[in-house]
Amino acid sequence: MTDIRVLLVDDQDLFREGVKVIVDAQEGMHVVGLAGDGLEAVRLVDELTPDVVLMDIRMPEMDGVEATRQIFMPERVSRRERPVRVVVLTTFNLDDRAATAIRHGASGFLLKDTTPAQLRDAIRTVHTGNAVLAPTDLSALLDTQFREATPPPAAYVGLTDKEREVFQAVARGLSNTEIAAQVFASESTVKTHVGAVLRKLALRDRVQIVVFAHEHGLVP
Repeated sequence: MTDIRVLLVDDQDLFREGVKVIVDAQEGMHVVGLAGDGLEAVRLVDELTPDVVLMDIRMPEMDGVEATRQIFMPERVSRRERPVRVVVLTTFNLDDRAATAIRHGASGFLLKDTTPAQLRDAIRTVHTGNAVLAPTDLSALLDTQFREATPPPAAYVGLTDKEREVFQAVARGLSNTEIAAQVFASESTVKTHVGAVLRKLALRDRVQIVVFAHEHGLVP
C-alpha cells in the first residue's frame, strides 16, 4: 500500500518540525512538504500533490481558511488525478473559522494539543473521505454557519428514494456498516448509493454531504 502523503502548513517552525517528526514516525504515512503560510500551501498542493494537508487556521500573508478555499476551487480540483483532504489545526474548540474552512472543503479540524495517536488516526480517517470530528460537533459548528437554509437544488430532488435515505443517514454521521443495517442492504450496495449521491450532487466526500444537508435545511 502506498504511504499517505502529508503536507504540513504552519507559520511556527518549531511546531512544523515537531509534527513532521510525529507523522514520519507513523507507519503508512510521510511528510512530503512544509509550508509557512497559506500562499505557499496552495502552491505546494499544486506542485507536490499531497493526499492530506494539515492546515493551520491563523497565519500571516494568507490564513488557512482562504488557503483551503483556493485549494478546493473547481478549476484546481479538476486538474488533480486524486483527491486532497484538508484538516484544519486550531487552538480553539468549535472555532468559527474552522467551520468556514469546512464549508470550503476541509474534512474537519484538530486542536493543536492533540496526541500523536489522534493525529495519526485523523490523517487516516480523512484520507478515506470521512470527517475527523464527531457528527454532533460537526453539526454544532455548521449550525452557526447556516442560520437560514436555502431550498435544495433540483439535483437533490432528483435523487431516488433509496439515495435520499442514504443521504440522510450519512448526514447523521452513520458509517456504511450502520447504514447497511438501517436500510437492509449490503455494505457494497450502500457504497454504491453513497457514490451516486456524491456524483449527482457534485460533492467531494461524505463531509460535504453533511455541509450540504445543513446548507439546505435537510438535517435529520
